Amino acid sequence: VQLQASGGGLVQAGGSLRLSCAASGRAFSNSGMGWFRQAPGKEREFVAAISWSGDARYYADSVKGRFTISRDYAKNTVYLQMNSLKPEDTAVYYCAARAGAFISRAQEAYDDWGQGTLVTVSS
Repeated sequence: VQLQASGGGLVQAGGSLRLSCAASGRAFSNSGMGWFRQAPGKEREFVAAISWSGDARYYADSVKGRFTISRDYAKNTVYLQMNSLKPEDTAVYYCAARAGAFISRAQEAYDDWGQGTLVTVSS
């Protein structure tokens, strides 16, 4: 599946952004979707994931209660609503897709990756 992430930008601490990831190719409804991020000088890390059915969601502890992952089957798009942003949320955010019913926090479980979108949170 091909993925196109968008929605990044510069925001002040406490603000909000919504990232979008448009999917094409393999059936979107059969794919688990995830968001990961990579801050400058750090390893890429898990942020959130949603199952193919939308029933199950995982979040990293660092974003739980502030970020929400969702998906729109009509638009073949997965979203990451980010509220109460902190400077430590600054990173390039990547969306990823994996075939099958299960979701995962592990990067190696994902087959396809988008190009990334930069989020910068100023203090």
